[in-house]
Amino acid sequence: MAVADSFPALVVGAGPAGLAAAACLKQRGVEAVVLEAAPALGDAWRHHYDRLRLHTVKEHSHLPGMPFAEELSRYPSRAEMVAYLEAYAAHFGIAPRTNEAVRAVRPAQAAQSGQGGDDGFVVESTRGVHHARAVVLATGLNRVPNPEQLPDQNRFGGLLLHSAGYRNGDPFTGRRVLVVGAGNSGAEIALDLAERGARPTLAVRTPINVVPREFLGMPTQVTSIRVRNLPIAVGDRIGRVVSRLAFGNLARYGLARSELGPLSAIKLRRRVPIIDVGTIAAIKRREIAVKPGVERLSETGAVFADGSATSYDAVILATGFRPALAEIVAIPGVLDGDGYPRDWQGGGVCPNLFFVGYHQPATGLLRQIGLDAEAVAAAIAPNVRPGSARGERAP
Repeated sequence: MAVADSFPALVVGAGPAGLAAAACLKQRGVEAVVLEAAPALGDAWRHHYDRLRLHTVKEHSHLPGMPFAEELSRYPSRAEMVAYLEAYAAHFGIAPRTNEAVRAVRPAQAAQSGQGGDDGFVVESTRGVHHARAVVLATGLNRVPNPEQLPDQNRFGGLLLHSAGYRNGDPFTGRRVLVVGAGNSGAEIALDLAERGARPTLAVRTPINVVPREFLGMPTQVTSIRVRNLPIAVGDRIGRVVSRLAFGNLARYGLARSELGPLSAIKLRRRVPIIDVGTIAAIKRREIAVKPGVERLSETGAVFADGSATSYDAVILATGFRPALAEIVAIPGVLDGDGYPRDWQGGGVCPNLFFVGYHQPATGLLRQIGLDAEAVAAAIAPNVRPGSARGERAP
């Protein structure tokens, strides 16, 4: 297959991570080409549910080189985030090649030593084949919905959709809706449904951690940043104390506490705690019912792990997403057993292959994207632009 063109650096994905990587590269004198599968940049943000706001404060959530506007609220909305990404791309002169999905990334020449990427990469897209000295994968943690299905899912006669297809609760007013999955999306969709007159039930299969978005006026993200260098056990204890003071004993409401503290759950299981924006209060007011995990669906509703059964008009699967990187990068040693990058730089086997946006710490994903984008640009620039100084990894 003939290579159509060649670039010093190629970025896959035009969401926050891809735009940040391209901007940081440009600031170091490297013009990167950005390929985006969707018709426009920031596609995931364009299709999130309407009421979504950042769970992290704007002061620690902007991308490198451009803060959020002062007039925006502390937690920008979904629409404001889309506008910010558009303004960010315009500010740095980034024009992604949209409607160009990447099908495969592979080393241009596999070295006999087992090291890959020394001769750059061949990137196959829906529009051609490209060569790049360095490649940055930035397609995000939520590239595709999880394919997980509930037992007897096909028997259900009502409306069934994944949370990726949910926009707002208006079509569900007065209807009984089961939300399956108690992550942040599930908890917030259940709240949105309650606020718009639906009768939601939240099915919670496993014990969880819940933290307030703010406690005593202090954003939880800011607290996490301040304690990030403490032992993880200390951070877990702080998180548990704050949760108990903010919410009381949630087990009384069907929300059992995870055996792992909030920081340990992120590190060991990639499970981010629920950052509460009102769901817990709605549960306490009995506006949202809580049920255990779904054992199976029926024609008219669901049977739960405790043996109870309830009828529903609709089921929303808030069962999460996955990066699905193995569909793009089939290079041994780069991804771990769960399909996530082993590290930010090719897992030790592809030093010119980089990843931005796949590490979600308690200090905030967007904040981490900024740090990683700076580090990636510092590592790429010396290899593709003669005379520049080698940068170091950001903390």
